[in-house]
Amino acid sequence: MKKFTLLFLLIFAVATTYSQNYQISFAGSGASTTVDSVIVENLTQCADTIIGGNDILHLVGTDGINEVNTGIDNTVSVYPNPMTGNCSIGFNATSQGITTISLYDISGKKILQAQELLSKEYHTYSLAGINSGVYFLKIESEKNSYTSRIVSINSTYSVPEIKHIGTTPCIDKKSSVLNLPTGQAGGQAGTGEKKGVKSVIDMQYTTGDRLKLTGKSGNYRTVYMLVPTNNTTITFNFVACTDADSNHYAVVQIGTQVWMAENLKTTKYRDGNSISNITNAIAWSNLTSGAYCNYNNTTNTDTINTYGRLYNWYTLNDSRNMAPTGWHIPSDTEWTTLTTYLGGESVAGGKLKENCTTFWNSPNIGATNESGFTGLPGGYRIYYSYGSFSNLGYFGRFWSATEYFSSYAWSRYLNYNNAEVSRYGDDVKTSGFSVRCLKD
Repeated sequence: MKKFTLLFLLIFAVATTYSQNYQISFAGSGASTTVDSVIVENLTQCADTIIGGNDILHLVGTDGINEVNTGIDNTVSVYPNPMTGNCSIGFNATSQGITTISLYDISGKKILQAQELLSKEYHTYSLAGINSGVYFLKIESEKNSYTSRIVSINSTYSVPEIKHIGTTPCIDKKSSVLNLPTGQAGGQAGTGEKKGVKSVIDMQYTTGDRLKLTGKSGNYRTVYMLVPTNNTTITFNFVACTDADSNHYAVVQIGTQVWMAENLKTTKYRDGNSISNITNAIAWSNLTSGAYCNYNNTTNTDTINTYGRLYNWYTLNDSRNMAPTGWHIPSDTEWTTLTTYLGGESVAGGKLKENCTTFWNSPNIGATNESGFTGLPGGYRIYYSYGSFSNLGYFGRFWSATEYFSSYAWSRYLNYNNAEVSRYGDDVKTSGFSVRCLKD
């Protein structure tokens, strides 16, 4: 029966199309060289996870030969995979007993086998000496049965060897801890990290999927966009972006520009003076000085943190400066630089809009967020309806610092119903729009 099961797994694997699996690790530069954690968002599949900054993200292909595991605690980890020369294999033995580890080539021929009495612990083995190709690992005991695919891209061939190299207490199957070769030891960043070990975190992946990676180090957060094509190390360039309220913002580089990846929510100018919070509709529509409001005058912190606050144009033009130190309100020309880099106004909106969330109303046409800008539909407050609020979830309207006429200024619109970025110069300065800042 066991031979039949293995043969079925091999036939199933050969019948599918091979898909590359990738190992992604992380580093920091700029204001910090360490990475505390990484939010991983697969924008194509609308899936996400949070991993330690010293962890390795293992993207597991879904359109190729995938790992097939059976048993109650069915975790087996292989690192690196693909392997060059050698790799580490880790798994939980959930009870003491004889365990057999076998390796087969793609034709079903047994390449090697090891059999040992193992304790109820997490066990690590070293595999070396196999030629280039696709192999299938089978681990069997009375209580466990694991099967995994291993890819070797070794250019030399020697005698295949598998040997037991260590044990640790049984670990959570969501985060398999592997002993790595000297020189690849982890630091203290991340969750559950120990010196000399890393955690390999699996995430389902299909070739061509777009990932949004947000690295965090202390108060710094940087977004990095990636469509993986190989094993790589992502280096987050950490940049300070903190307003006078001590709000810390994520940032993203788009072309040659570095933008805030969130809407501004400060209630103070850079010098510490308060920006007026005007809730009365009539008073708002008659303003000729700087002011902010929350959409619908809400006090809900989740709404404020998500969409930021709305500001009239006079706030942007105040000499006390509302932008974080080292940042400024983008000019009309700088907005045009952004949209031109993203292919022009007719398509740039989709590349700027957040997808995979409930923040934008359907149909959110063209939204891919491939820029990492993560544009949100924060709605607006408009003068001609006597300071009323409108269109949260439908539109994101953003000020530029450039005046169009004495009572008007340039702005940009994102729309749920198309993929465009609309440019307008006739927005009255008393309107309340969202604000994004640009690095000096």
